[in-house]
Amino acid sequence: QVQLVESGGGLVQPGGSLRLSCAASGSIFSINVMGWYRQAPGKQRELVARMTRGGNTNYADSIQGRFAISRDNSRNAVYLQMNSLKPEDTAVYYCNANVVTTSLNHLELWGQGTLVTVSS
Repeated sequence: QVQLVESGGGLVQPGGSLRLSCAASGSIFSINVMGWYRQAPGKQRELVARMTRGGNTNYADSIQGRFAISRDNSRNAVYLQMNSLKPEDTAVYYCNANVVTTSLNHLELWGQGTLVTVSS
């Protein structure tokens, strides 16, 4: 069984910072894309940032210059450093990964979600 486990959400004041972490575990052969999505109340889930194994990145326009995604391929982990947080960043953040298992099955996995609340 392969799964993603997230951590790092919480309550932060506007202008503050948080760092989200996500680690994949299980029978993993390789992971191509890892990333973060978010879903605010009453809205659809949207891409925040993603990174390929080789380091290519995509960011949502709304978080450019404030958030940074990084990976540790040796740990099958992905991180999201969030700075200059705004109330509109409040959402449940989900880790996502495209995993190839040791049985060579291709899976798209989602974490359980971690709540980020930006409020004074």
